[in-house]
Order: sequence, then structure tokens, then C-alpha cells
Amino acid sequence: MSKYLIAIHLPDDFDQVAAAEDKAMHHDIDVLNDEMQAAGVRVFVGGLAPAKFAKSLRVRRDGQMHITDGPFLETKEHVGGFWVLEAADMDEALAWGRKAVIACRAPVEVRAFN
Repeated sequence: MSKYLIAIHLPDDFDQVAAAEDKAMHHDIDVLNDEMQAAGVRVFVGGLAPAKFAKSLRVRRDGQMHITDGPFLETKEHVGGFWVLEAADMDEALAWGRKAVIACRAPVEVRAFN
């Protein structure tokens, strides 16, 4: 069994959009979490604070550490949450990814751990 990351991509304004989330979506995510747990594939799951609250660290050419507010990259989307699953292969991970797209109503990325 290999480990896979299923990352949920959310728009940067999701914290404003979140107020419009419906109970059905939360229910669908809970059901998916229960299904993953029952299947024994879920290793870890986590939701992340909005990207605007991130801190980015870089080492400058002079060796000094530089910390800035916000995400490292300026994008219109960010990773808003993720699952780490243990699955037999990419096909199984993609099957869970398809369920995540439906439950979260957002794009997902599925990647294998090395």
C-alpha cells in the first residue's frame, strides 16, 4: 500500500464564500470521512486556515531569514484541506479523489508520496 495526498483547492475568497456553505456539503464531507475510515484508508485529514493567514519563510542571499505574511505564491486558489490516504494504487486513490470532488464541491489534486 502506498500513501496519497488528496488536496482540496479553494478560491482565495473562500472564507467569505464559506458563510454560504450549506449543511449538505458538511454532511457529505462527514459521510466521506466516515467511509474512508471504515475502509481503513484514511491516515490523516486536516483543514487549513485561509492562505491569507499563512507565514512564508525564505533565506535571503545574505543568509538572513525573511518572514512575510501570506502565502509563498500569489494565486487565485490555495490548498484548503487535505486527506492522506493509504491506497493500493493510483486508481484507488483517484476513486477517493472523485468522491472528494463531489463532497467538497471543489477541485482536488491527487498525488503519491515518494
